[in-house]
Amino acid sequence: MVRKLALGLVACALVAGCKSKQTQSNDNIETAPTGQSTAIDSAPLSFDPMGSDSGKIDGLVTVHFGYDKSNLDAEAKKDIAKNADWMKKNANVKVQIEGHCDARGTIEYNVALGERRANAVKAYMVSLGIPESRLSTISYGKEKPIATGDSAEAYAKNRRANFVPAQ
Repeated sequence: MVRKLALGLVACALVAGCKSKQTQSNDNIETAPTGQSTAIDSAPLSFDPMGSDSGKIDGLVTVHFGYDKSNLDAEAKKDIAKNADWMKKNANVKVQIEGHCDARGTIEYNVALGERRANAVKAYMVSLGIPESRLSTISYGKEKPIATGDSAEAYAKNRRANFVPAQ
């Protein structure tokens, strides 16, 4: 009986201690000595966070790869050249190149393959005159597909390197 009572009291204490987060008003925002606000600018980026995968960033295109390949064919080089031209016109933008794979293969293998794809694209962009400091790479392997299913078409869409501007 005492155990049940103690357990009940502990449960009540936990529930009472779990308050929802209180929102902060803007009254507490500190100001810099010049009188300007030090609050972080919450204006969203003007780019789609999906990058070239979204098709909503005019001038940036997604590069596609063959099965189990990280080498650049003529079509991939043409697409990368378009992206390099876009970066030259937008000299203040840095870009993250994301390497992706289809659903086949192990997680470890696909992360490594995605990394090789992203690095191949980066190296070619540097050879086209884009400063390496404006480019970063990341591999998502098979973790972020844009097409679902086990068809050849879905696999082909997921074998890609896409470009996400980061200001």
